[in-house]
Formats: sequence, C-alpha cells, structure tokens
Amino acid sequence: MLRKFQYLLALARERHFGRAAAACNIAQPTLSNALRQLEQDLGVPIVERTHRFLTFTPEGEKVLDCARRMSHDLETLLIDIGATGSEPSGRLRLGVIPTAVPMLAELIEPFGRRHPAIQLSISSLSSRQIQTGLDAFELDAGITYLDNEPLSGVRKLPLYSERYFLLTRRDGLDPARTETTWAEAATLPLCLLSPEMQNRRITDAAFAMAGLEVRPAVETNSIITLFCLARTGPWSSIVPAPLLALMPPCDDLAARPLTVPEVTHSVGLVYADRVPPTPVAQALARVVSTEGLARRLSRTLSDALAQRGLAGTPRSDRP
Repeated sequence: MLRKFQYLLALARERHFGRAAAACNIAQPTLSNALRQLEQDLGVPIVERTHRFLTFTPEGEKVLDCARRMSHDLETLLIDIGATGSEPSGRLRLGVIPTAVPMLAELIEPFGRRHPAIQLSISSLSSRQIQTGLDAFELDAGITYLDNEPLSGVRKLPLYSERYFLLTRRDGLDPARTETTWAEAATLPLCLLSPEMQNRRITDAAFAMAGLEVRPAVETNSIITLFCLARTGPWSSIVPAPLLALMPPCDDLAARPLTVPEVTHSVGLVYADRVPPTPVAQALARVVSTEGLARRLSRTLSDALAQRGLAGTPRSDRP
C-alpha cells in the first residue's frame, strides 16, 4: 500500500503518467497497474483518465491527502530514528518569497553550520504557493509575509520588518527631497511585480490607502526585470528594502522612501502546525530563536540601507 501511495504522490506532482513513472524509476504500465490495483483495494475511483491523466476524483483527493499524511509521518519517523543520539539529518524543503531572497544567507549560514547533515532545497515561490506547499506536505518551512494576508495552520517566527521604496532614475528626482509620497509615485510610469505576488497586493493596498488606483505600464514576476527597466528605461518601480541590497552601485539609479502612508509588513519563518512538526523544520526554528537571527537580519538590512543613505527611521507624524 505504501508503495502505491508513493506512486500516487508522484502522479500528483507530475500530472502525467509517463513523468510520474520516470520519477519513480519504473515503467509506465507498472505505475498504471499499481494505481488501478489501489482503486480496486479501496473500492473507489481515484484518477479520472482517458489515454492520459485528467484529474483526481473527489474520492481520489481524499486518498491523496491520506497518502501525504502517511508520507510525512514516515519521513518524520525515519529522521527521528536516524537522529537518535546524533545530529538531525535529511532534507529541508524551504519556500521563499522572491523579495526575501537577499536575506537568505543570514539565515541558512548559521543553520548549515549547526546542522551540516541537513541538505537544503530552496524554491522561490509566491506566498500562496508557500501556503499550498505546507498544506500539501511538499514544503517543510517558508519565509513569507506574516501579517498581510491570513496564514492558516502554521507556526510563525518574525524575522524583520519590510519597508518600501521608489526605485527610479536619479535625474528625475528633486535633489532637495529625501522621500516620495505614494501619490507622487502614482504619476510615474511604473513597472511592478505581477498580481500573483503578495508584494504587488501590498503595493496596490498602499496606493488605495492614498486614495489611488494604479495601472502599471509593465508587470513582471522577475525581480531582476524591475531593476533593469528602472535603470535603462523610463520606468520606475516600488521595491521592498531587502531588494536594495541587490542593487549594484550606480550613479543613475536611486531609491527614495515612500511615505503618506508609511507602510511596513513583517516577514518571517513559517512551518506547519502539526504534531509532530518535521524535525528539520524544528531544527530551523531553533536556529532562528537561539542565534538571534531577527536582530541579525534587521542589522543587515539597516547596514544595506545606510550604504545608500536610506537608514533613517520613517516618521508617522507627517501631514
């Protein structure tokens, strides 16, 4: 039964019989026959198919959930057994929102130093993909927003607060000004992240708080594209502070804090609130708590802003 569940999980990942069979290192007829046998054993149809995979039946979705839980429990058991009297081992699957990638080294360096036997697998994902991955037992932990959109079934550890800046060509700025309002930013041709990214939804909400609705000239899911277009074309962008750490020094590109309203959001570590949580997720949470990583990340962020003359603390008493 367990092996058939593993085949079922492979099919859920690949959505294709041939690729699922290849992922399991078996022939496609072997996988198809095993899934048919599983349907006979359980007495329900699991997969809707013609000559190819279509989707899972409602009963199949329930079986799939059970297979994920069993796979998680088995993996946790094997790690626990292997870690008895020794350092934890295994693989930590971590999903990270793109805007937090510049802060990753400060997190994974002390984790890797403390737990060298744990292999890290890092994916750049949207916040919604991270929630889905945790729910489906496909991720052990995530780095994502904690306070903007509801998270369900997770434990949270704050890491740093995210502020927002206008990224634009220096020759278009008033040198006597040190900041820009959201209303002023709305008048510029903007290149913004695409709507499936939570950072974009945060940006839209900030404009709404200023009584504005913005239609950007360009949308992209690529952080690098934001920088390239801001530097080489007529477009400006709105970026969170961590991305400024990636901005190469140049004379023609500048960042200004965005005010009225002043917006901050908390970014942190999340992992599934299960009993027990995976040992690798627990190991990461312990490193965050005991290594003072929240203070370290905040200091790193402040230093990056200071290098660009942006280290001042925003005031909330502006008219």
